[in-house]
Amino acid sequence: MSFPYLTWIVFLPLVGAIIIALFSGGREKLIRYLAVLFTSLPLILSLVAFSVFDRSAAATGVMQFQEKISWIPAMNANYHLGVDGLSLPMVVLTAFLGLVVVFISWKEHLRVREYFVWLLLLETSILGVFTSLDLLLFFVFWEVEIIPMYFLISIWGSGRKEYSSIKYVLYTLFGSALMLAGILSLYFTTGTLNMVELAGNGMAIVQSVMPAVAIFFLLLIGFAVKLPVVPFHTWLPDAHTDAPTAGSVMLAGALIKMGGYGIIRVCLGIFPSVARDYAPFLLTLAVISVLYGAAVTLRQTDLKRLIAYSSVSHMGFVLLGIFALNEVSLTGAALQMVSHGLLTGLLFAMAGLTIHNVGERDLRKLGGLARQMPAVAVVFSIAGLGSLGLPTTSGFAAEFITFAGAFSSTLVAGAPVFTILAVIGVVLGAGYILWLIQRVFYGPVKEEYNAVKDADGLEKIYMFALVALIMLVGIYPAILTDIIKLGIAPLAGLLGG
Repeated sequence: MSFPYLTWIVFLPLVGAIIIALFSGGREKLIRYLAVLFTSLPLILSLVAFSVFDRSAAATGVMQFQEKISWIPAMNANYHLGVDGLSLPMVVLTAFLGLVVVFISWKEHLRVREYFVWLLLLETSILGVFTSLDLLLFFVFWEVEIIPMYFLISIWGSGRKEYSSIKYVLYTLFGSALMLAGILSLYFTTGTLNMVELAGNGMAIVQSVMPAVAIFFLLLIGFAVKLPVVPFHTWLPDAHTDAPTAGSVMLAGALIKMGGYGIIRVCLGIFPSVARDYAPFLLTLAVISVLYGAAVTLRQTDLKRLIAYSSVSHMGFVLLGIFALNEVSLTGAALQMVSHGLLTGLLFAMAGLTIHNVGERDLRKLGGLARQMPAVAVVFSIAGLGSLGLPTTSGFAAEFITFAGAFSSTLVAGAPVFTILAVIGVVLGAGYILWLIQRVFYGPVKEEYNAVKDADGLEKIYMFALVALIMLVGIYPAILTDIIKLGIAPLAGLLGG
């Protein structure tokens, strides 16, 4: 039997959480080092899996590193894990961000033991979603994520943290309830929860319990809430704004990608014909998300809230790439999820560092901080320019591939028009990003911020690591696209593209 990479990757953070939970108080340094250990190991294993991933086998659509054990025989439910070219990059991204947020949390002193327990459990739940090949197991990991995110926001957050945490839970549970109804409908009709089998059989067998369209939209709404898609987006700015910095980084970097991943893996994989029929409607929602998100971002005066609304716009690009139904656009959408995870994760990390060191988040009161915080100013600018799609950054590569694929799509009527409208979001994005950088770091120097400190040594390590990855993907996107397209190609075949 081959080494169970995925079980170790998924559950090592949970093991770390259990060990930390058994500690008594007063061992903050040891707790932090244990958190580093139990997030470093999954990252190392994910990189090993990435390096030994069999490209030739992946080209045939075969899931790799599969582990399958009977879990609930009466329901034909299995503990079934596996990855392909679509999910493996998301696993690596989540494992990397899991380590980064531990370093971001190095100066956390409030209920440290509980804090790292929830942070590690959050990582396990997200990794579980990206590796599950059984719909029931997928749903369990999807639901587990709600618990740590709720506590991270409600205890270690700021502002209206209780309101934001409850709003997050309510929105997520609403989407999850519909998703569960869709999963049960699939099970009652087909007798299987195996995502690979369901995708292979298409929708020819799924008609008896309820129309295929109804099941499609039950699942889609659950994923759209998480992505988020307008009008299911309003939980995101509140959760981002009031979450602790580490929570915001994981939320933007990995958690909302669960929505895009679910749409591609489940909705497109199992319902290709329905996806084709309703693609114009969903492309309309994508354009609305892009333009509305960008327009509202321009009106924000809170540093974190501005970045949060920008995510609504950028996730609209993901939805555009998905429902253009073109192999190139789908590859771009998957790359956009990884790129956004790196770029917006870095933006939230820099925003949190700025707020922590300056003690202010109102853009109307900030300015001239480049003199006091040169390292933060440079890294923040790189992340911002990447978000607006500057060449040589991952943002440019992802957006260019997405737009090129969507514009050339022949499966959806009017795809070029939707693409041109979405490109306006890039122009608006340039406006709010450049305005943000200018308001925070440039302009008149304010004497009240003379004593503000720049990033310390540890903070510079994770800052520059993120910058290096952003530039690597931007300069050589094939490092990811060569693998992503291996996972996308079978889906494109089902869609007819």
